[in-house]
Amino acid sequence: MRNLNLLLGVFFGMVLAAFAGTESYTGKEMKQVQPAPCPEWYGDTEWNVSIWGAYAFTGTESNRSGREQADDEAIFGTYDRFLGGDHAWGGGLDVKYFFRRYFGIGFEGFALAGRGSHLFTDDFGPSIASEEHYEGEDHAVGGALATFTFRYPIHCSRFSPYVWGGVGGMFGGHNDKPGRINAEESVFGFTTEEDESRFVGQIGGGLEIRFTRHVGWMGDFSWNFLEGPHNNFGMTRTGLTFSF
Repeated sequence: MRNLNLLLGVFFGMVLAAFAGTESYTGKEMKQVQPAPCPEWYGDTEWNVSIWGAYAFTGTESNRSGREQADDEAIFGTYDRFLGGDHAWGGGLDVKYFFRRYFGIGFEGFALAGRGSHLFTDDFGPSIASEEHYEGEDHAVGGALATFTFRYPIHCSRFSPYVWGGVGGMFGGHNDKPGRINAEESVFGFTTEEDESRFVGQIGGGLEIRFTRHVGWMGDFSWNFLEGPHNNFGMTRTGLTFSF
């Protein structure tokens, strides 16, 4: 009997010690280690100024007819009516104010070095010459647009994809307008060359990467819709962004 009492006493003593140890452990205040907050590369409100180079390509394939076919039959083929060639290089800048983390309004301006061809005919019309021929020419094309941008800065990263739309105008385009004359059952073609301004709408998307809180790199692509036939063009841009 005494042995049984001894065993029971040892058993209950071990149980009480176990519970006491558990209470002692769980009752202590454990220090919670809070992770350091990740850096934010984009502000909830900020000004962005971007300076970029641009490459533009026409939406209409340059497939002009031969000079004699244009002159004698008034068949001109297809070609861009604003930039003048099939591509152009240039640059510009845009200024945006992000009044919320994801939304910004701004202004965009750019210039492109157009390279076109003008048809001179030898029969009738303002482009009359001693012999029909195409003559190359350089001209500057400019644009100015108001823009609205939606961006999505990825949390704890330097990356921010974005899309935008803009409306405005373009000027300085050289529209080699085709014309025709019917004379005694014969058809003669000619062109007129004019400096033109056009309404433009723009949509695009791209990516910004911040090197620091105030300096980053951007690259994007846009499609530009100009009023009138055979005027649309695409444009890629890349450059630096400065935020304040």
